[in-house]
Amino acid sequence: MEEFIVTTTEHVPGYKVVKVLGIARGGTARAKHIGKDILAGLRNLAGGEVKEYTEMLAESREVAIQRMIQHAKEMGANAIVGVRFMTSGIASGVAEIFAYGTAVIIEKE
Repeated sequence: MEEFIVTTTEHVPGYKVVKVLGIARGGTARAKHIGKDILAGLRNLAGGEVKEYTEMLAESREVAIQRMIQHAKEMGANAIVGVRFMTSGIASGVAEIFAYGTAVIIEKE
């Protein structure tokens, strides 16, 4: 299986960027689940981490990353550098998670 490197850094130690292909991106919008929303509301009264939302956001980040990787592969990349995440509320009860970075071709030095 071919290795695909994804990093938040601009450079990958031991590799050189031989071609920049452009911005790779992936995102997802997720709505809160009414059952989890009730549990989260109760947990909010007591204070502490709202695990239901933490889990939802973690799953959303993974989906966004996988979609970003797929987009980069379609561009012909074997790595993504400078990865960043963005979140935003786009409607009542709906959050967007967006991952983006620079799709590149790298080679061992």
